[in-house]
Amino acid sequence: MKLVLKPLFEAELPADFEELIRSKLMGMEVRTGEEIEVDLLGKPLRFKVLLAEPSPLKVRGNTRIEFSTGSMEVIDLEFDEPVKDVVPFEKGFVILLERKVLILNHNGQKIYSGEFDDLKGVRASKGTVVIIHGRSKIRLVKP
Repeated sequence: MKLVLKPLFEAELPADFEELIRSKLMGMEVRTGEEIEVDLLGKPLRFKVLLAEPSPLKVRGNTRIEFSTGSMEVIDLEFDEPVKDVVPFEKGFVILLERKVLILNHNGQKIYSGEFDDLKGVRASKGTVVIIHGRSKIRLVKP
């Protein structure tokens, strides 16, 4: 179990600060993306939960807590059928399903979707995606 927090205040964190925060959060349930507040010496300290693994996460004594000064974004995508392959390319990712090809940008937003009866494979080069289907057909997609 892991918790990555981004402090929403300007201060250098002392050594063993993780232990102090863990004790303050013990028993609390946190989720990725939410903001939490910890009261320390009468002052509220706010943190953004960059990653709670699993999410939601109930903080316990064995929860690993890390602090980040940068930002991290986690995007989970779920499909109705198994993913056969993922092909990265310049403008995003090509997701190959049983009969369907999805092209997503780097934020996980759909750019293109196509369904094929006899899908053979997908290749990508720079900004172009080549979809191989049927006995002798290809489709070029330039998102």
